[in-house]
Amino acid sequence: MPPSNSVASSRPLKIALVSSEVAPFAKTGGLADVVAALARALHRAGHDVRVILPAYRMLRAVSFDAEVDRETPELELELPGDLCRIIARQAPLPNSERADGTPLAVTFLDCPRLWHRDNYYTDDADEPLRWAAFARAAIEYCQRTSWAPDVFHANDWHAALIPLLLRTRYAWDTLFRDTRTLLSIHNLGYQGVFPADAVELMGLSEARPLLHQDHLQAGHVSLLETGVLYADFLSTVSETYAREIQTPEHGMGMDELLRTRSDRLVGITNGIDAEEWNPAKDGYLAANYSADDLSGKRICRGALLDRFDLASDDDALVMGVVSRMTAQKGFELLPEILTVVLQRENVRLVVLGSGEQRYEAYFQWLRDTFPTRVGVYFGYNEELAHQIEAGADLFLMPSRYEPCGLNQMYSLAYGTVPLVRHTGGLADTVQRWDPTESSGTGFVFYDFTADALLATVGHALEVWREPAAWARLVQNGMAQDVSWEHRSEEYVRLYRHILKLPR
Repeated sequence: MPPSNSVASSRPLKIALVSSEVAPFAKTGGLADVVAALARALHRAGHDVRVILPAYRMLRAVSFDAEVDRETPELELELPGDLCRIIARQAPLPNSERADGTPLAVTFLDCPRLWHRDNYYTDDADEPLRWAAFARAAIEYCQRTSWAPDVFHANDWHAALIPLLLRTRYAWDTLFRDTRTLLSIHNLGYQGVFPADAVELMGLSEARPLLHQDHLQAGHVSLLETGVLYADFLSTVSETYAREIQTPEHGMGMDELLRTRSDRLVGITNGIDAEEWNPAKDGYLAANYSADDLSGKRICRGALLDRFDLASDDDALVMGVVSRMTAQKGFELLPEILTVVLQRENVRLVVLGSGEQRYEAYFQWLRDTFPTRVGVYFGYNEELAHQIEAGADLFLMPSRYEPCGLNQMYSLAYGTVPLVRHTGGLADTVQRWDPTESSGTGFVFYDFTADALLATVGHALEVWREPAAWARLVQNGMAQDVSWEHRSEEYVRLYRHILKLPR
């Protein structure tokens, strides 16, 4: 992180947060939560924040402001074969009010041709065009409203063309003369790679010499890679992940390029929204509770077991999982250990998620085999996610890699002890339990093996059988400040640092 003396001034900043997902409107994973929480924190701190995302057909929890819509200019993008008419609609971001009651307005770019699909992301032939158009539309929305952001904060590959476009197609516009760009990499495993002939489809023919020439000759172009090449600064979602992605093991083929930009790459660990994730006021829970009075957590535990018709037992350790069922999340390790644990130990398991068919089939089998001890919900359910965080005793996150992760921080806030692999943001946010010092906030394993995971679950069970030690572990976790208020200050320092940098 840049030193504090890099702060240019204390004036409020103008930040354009551009993302393909923002909770609760459009969400497939942590990206949506992170952008929404950062936007709320910046808005409440007095900054001028514009959140920009597509108006998908399946938007949730949105009511557009017709009055604002009539005042917002329409955009027209020239796309292959047609002009694309885009209407910029607005709606308030829930729970974003400042002290004076002013909510943060989110801008939705509405173009049925581009974004009224069955899914946010597709395998359609025009997929690269959709996201090139999104980057252009975000810039042109600022043009048409005569709003010059201090920083365009582009999130992941979907918005990663913004830095290049500002240096090429829109370089003529003095509105953006002092604007800088930050590209945040939330997960390097997703890079927006398309065949080389997509360059013309995206309208980047004139910028072709600026793209990665070796990769073009190899037959592909990466939107994320292009963003890494031309953004003024880069960030990732944890300090450890920022180091990891510069190595061949975690660099996903981009480690060499990232190393060349290491002087403009930082990691800022995500936080959680303390309004959305707070057991003392969470409306999804059977009972509220706090670190000072944990009696409500016991009620939440019983309610969770009842929801899945699982056998109640005060001595049983309740393990929770909320995750995409993918290899990245460590699911290949779970079939090797869960059957053993369920056969040997007095435990309950509640799982919420969906993903690869082989993992869904395994958990269906596990539920059928242990019907009074295993509960599974396939899909995503926000209410249930909160209830698992509150009702579980131990939360499993055995990720192969994890840029940051949010559930381990939800767990800390809810008094549910996280069990994680030492990688990425998990390494930065969970400290290994030390019984001699009664310090630490969770259980950590290092080698990505079933044996290491099984041994760590065994250790957690040993501590579970020592109520005083477990109670201390819970209190240690709940004492952590993992809120966005602190993290957003780090972003503000970074924004101010970027504004002082030469192009």
